[in-house]
Amino acid sequence: MTVATLDVHELGFAYPGSVSPLIAGLDLAAEPGQMVAVQGKSGTGKSTLLFLLGLFIAPTGGRIAIEGLETTRLGDAERSRLRAHRIGFVFQDAALHPTATIEENVAEGALYAGASYAAALADARRLLEAYGIGHLAQRRPTQVSGGQAQRAALCRALIRRPALILADEPTGNLDPENAREVIKGLRVAADEGASVVVVTHSPTVAAACDRVVDL
Repeated sequence: MTVATLDVHELGFAYPGSVSPLIAGLDLAAEPGQMVAVQGKSGTGKSTLLFLLGLFIAPTGGRIAIEGLETTRLGDAERSRLRAHRIGFVFQDAALHPTATIEENVAEGALYAGASYAAALADARRLLEAYGIGHLAQRRPTQVSGGQAQRAALCRALIRRPALILADEPTGNLDPENAREVIKGLRVAADEGASVVVVTHSPTVAAACDRVVDL
């Protein structure tokens, strides 16, 4: 029996002092190889959900299991370790370090997971070439276009071959060509066995997913 990469049951979250919970009673599962779109109006908790799934913040109710491991009661160090090894992130604004080169930004994910510097750089260069931006490896994020930076952010998320990839509006600021490249990269990652959860308003992204969850 295949263990779900992500298994969320009765998830709840409320900000301190809030009158009502932002998220209440949410069930969500993602199997290896699945790409799931999360949609909803502004203020329904889509980005907060990704921060919960990424173990940056703790839920106020319910549970989150990743590859069968119940994460709710894990300490900070254990959550950080799981995040470094098994979860990849793609943010809408790329979130690259401005003073590091593109290849250093991509390699960062592998370094967090314990790879040597040489191995991390080699993997970063391989991914950058695969996504058509190998020639930008030595540039800084301010020296590339927004679409190129987002491709680099995708490479950073993929470098550890994570079981779970979380993407928050990854094509929101991109032109159609770069959007297609990012969607294709996420789809390839899913086809190779990862589970992908992507928050999106884009019908094109939703169409590339296996199912859509509305918040």
